[in-house]
Amino acid sequence: MPADWTEDFELTGNERENILKRCKSILTDWDIVPPEETVLVLSFGLSEFENIGLTEFWIANNIEEGYCGKFLFLFENQSCPEHYHKLKHETFFVVKGTVRMILNSEEKILKPGDVLPMSQGIRHSFTAIGGPAYLLEASKPCQPGDNIFTDKRIGNNGII
Repeated sequence: MPADWTEDFELTGNERENILKRCKSILTDWDIVPPEETVLVLSFGLSEFENIGLTEFWIANNIEEGYCGKFLFLFENQSCPEHYHKLKHETFFVVKGTVRMILNSEEKILKPGDVLPMSQGIRHSFTAIGGPAYLLEASKPCQPGDNIFTDKRIGNNGII
């Protein structure tokens, strides 16, 4: 299940391992065991991981059957940059922490237990506020070319 199409946007080597240690230490403190099958430490190619990035723990990404499940971890004040999807509908569930979601310029504050469905075409970004955050994303499958970012420095002119 590796997401080889994201490799150019991930951290590698010691930097990746150090981030994973920090992330897993927090999850251990929360009594959470993350999936280990596919773990992406995404910097989006911007070299600003502490501010713009996140760690994804994939459970499944089954294109044939039409579903994806993954956990998203953000350190305090870390953001996933604004983007939208043409194909993927996703639903977010906040497991731990507080998240500021921006949807087409409208702000929503989500706390543990909150659920937020996200239709295709809605521009969204999210930031952990007041501490780290851990979310579950249930969605249609993640596919190359369906992550369209406002910041054109990301991917191929904003497309991953």
